Amino acid sequence: MRRSRSSPPRTSRVLRAPLLLAVCLLTFPMQSMSVEDDDPYRYLEDIDGSASKQWVDARNATSTRELQGDRGYDSLYRRLLAIHDSKQRIPDVQKIGTWYYNFWRDADHVRGVLRRTTLDGYRKSEPDWQTVLDVDALSDREHENWVWKSWSCRYPDRRRCIVYLSRGGGDATVAREFDLEAMAFVQPDEGGFALSEAKGSLVWLDDDHVLVRTDFGPGTMTDSGYPRVIKRWTRGTPLTSAVQVFAGQKTDVSSDATHYHLHIGDRVVERTVVQRAPTFFTSEAYLLSIVGESPSLVHIDVPDDAQVQLWRDQMLVTLRRDWPAGTHGSTASYGAGALLAIDFDRFMTGARDFTTLFAPGPRRSLGPFIGTLNALLVDEMSEVRNQVSEWTVAEGRWSRRAVDLPADATLAMTPVDDDESDDYFVSTSDPLTPTTLALARVGSDRREPLKALPAFFDASGMSVDRREARSADGTRIPYLVIRPRDHEPDGRAPTILYGYGGFEISLLPRGYGAVTGAAWLERGGVFVVAGIRGGGEFGAQWHNAALKENRQRAFDDFIAVAEDLIATKVTSARHLGIMGGSNGGLLVGAVALQRPELFRAVVCQVPLLDMRRYNKLLAGASWMGEYGDPDIPAQWDYISKYSPYQNVSASTTYPRFLFATSTRDDRVHPGHARKMAAKMLGQKHDLLYFENTEGGHAGAANNQQQARIGALEYTFMARELR
Repeated sequence: MRRSRSSPPRTSRVLRAPLLLAVCLLTFPMQSMSVEDDDPYRYLEDIDGSASKQWVDARNATSTRELQGDRGYDSLYRRLLAIHDSKQRIPDVQKIGTWYYNFWRDADHVRGVLRRTTLDGYRKSEPDWQTVLDVDALSDREHENWVWKSWSCRYPDRRRCIVYLSRGGGDATVAREFDLEAMAFVQPDEGGFALSEAKGSLVWLDDDHVLVRTDFGPGTMTDSGYPRVIKRWTRGTPLTSAVQVFAGQKTDVSSDATHYHLHIGDRVVERTVVQRAPTFFTSEAYLLSIVGESPSLVHIDVPDDAQVQLWRDQMLVTLRRDWPAGTHGSTASYGAGALLAIDFDRFMTGARDFTTLFAPGPRRSLGPFIGTLNALLVDEMSEVRNQVSEWTVAEGRWSRRAVDLPADATLAMTPVDDDESDDYFVSTSDPLTPTTLALARVGSDRREPLKALPAFFDASGMSVDRREARSADGTRIPYLVIRPRDHEPDGRAPTILYGYGGFEISLLPRGYGAVTGAAWLERGGVFVVAGIRGGGEFGAQWHNAALKENRQRAFDDFIAVAEDLIATKVTSARHLGIMGGSNGGLLVGAVALQRPELFRAVVCQVPLLDMRRYNKLLAGASWMGEYGDPDIPAQWDYISKYSPYQNVSASTTYPRFLFATSTRDDRVHPGHARKMAAKMLGQKHDLLYFENTEGGHAGAANNQQQARIGALEYTFMARELR
């Protein structure tokens, strides 16, 4: 099932729910005056304003002076930079035509290089790489700070691709057509497709036509800052001549499109699916046909919170909520988290006799799944352990084979060349075992080892324990404790507790963490990962349990893990720190305010914190399906109870915070971290604040920045917890 998508494709081609929408505005719209306009720190929402910049510069100077002045900082920074720049890292590859492509950053390629080799070349310990695009040279030539984001190549010849580049690492990108044979961009005056900087993206239809979603002008963007209009654009014509084929509503999150090349028998069938997303978790999907210049849309009638994907002649449906008998024409009941399959043509003519490829159960959930030419590989998670199944279909009948893959490891499966063969890559790792990459094939449990990551830290004296805590309502919450094997439970171990708890994102099982190992574990620290509700550890029901008015459950779960660590004397409040980013930044901000006596230090990364205004800043409106709408009094009533910015108090003693964010984060507005830090400083709380000028929501745009931020954060934790 080859797909061209209108949003920049992810590096991994695993078929799974999108984790977070990837594109946002670089600026925020001015809002009408409201009750929160007496906020004295509102000026810090002006991303590049002179007053904001002066405040950020002053805070950065204070924080770097303290942390970079620590006697262990320089050696830690060099250690982390060596890990990020190591030429022994495993280069992930994507097969396009006969070549295997990899995007790579190291000390010699700070902004990165797109390169390629053959499969035989890749098998070598030191492949013979051919440079295709040097982003450092491009940045120097064009006097830009380009950051590589992604690319998407035309089917079937794959000669022409769309390359997405970002200024400084934000989600907004420019899009340019690139010729893989000439290894050069195709200029617009030569008929090349190109989009100026926006949340714009292109999807290939054929050699001379693309679907385009971008900012076409007033009224074409949603309130969340995403394109709502999709147009068909012909090569060699101005963008203004593109013909509209679909449009969502202004109040939607976004509109999107996917173009499939489906291998059905000896044929390749092309289908285009467009959709509008009224909320982050709901969508309406349509089969799009274009005859001449006239579009035709046929609704794909599944529950609005289900996900639809096409593979061969099948439609795959992933459910987020229960689908009762009789709903949407169904004749059976299916549980939230189920994976269903049906012949697509039969479905569109009224058939509803789905085959259940995965059924959820207690502590059992759907993991990632991928499609090869003749099989679906489905990770059926049970108690956060892998159970991979290989599904094939012939004449409408499905069959299943268990695949022998490690149960407790983190697995990543990707097709070698989408669905033109039955080969796939599989990588495995665990917190203490470096990642290995192997080549596998449908129908066999034999795997050819290709690459192995070296050990970046000494794990010989360490162990991983799987544990559970009981939350306030009695729910069992899984967590991992990574610790020295001879660790004595005396309550004195410096310990970092990490969590996320949102958007159905799973933190367990946990893969190899070279940076965490070198910066924390090897130096005697304990690292804990909590699989709290709101995440995806046990599927859709686990996520749904902490939505909107039930958000406190995620916080209660995290608190329960902290209390269990203290009760079992893994650590004590004096030595316990917490860390989280994005939604995880909201998590650690909220629990530190609710239970400050439990923690000594907090690293709060690219966080949401002002939940009164989050829906007015950048992509915030798109997340109201997760948190609720603070402009509706009944919903603000429960949001207000945990929103950190509204609940911080001058009369309470809090653990020391390090806020870390990015000026160029165009997904979660840096104003969240800025305002929270400013307000706490105004209340005389002791804290540190660091804002990287590049990096987008990832916080860093290159290896040096990643190493610096990691060294700052772990130096902070070491100073506070030891």
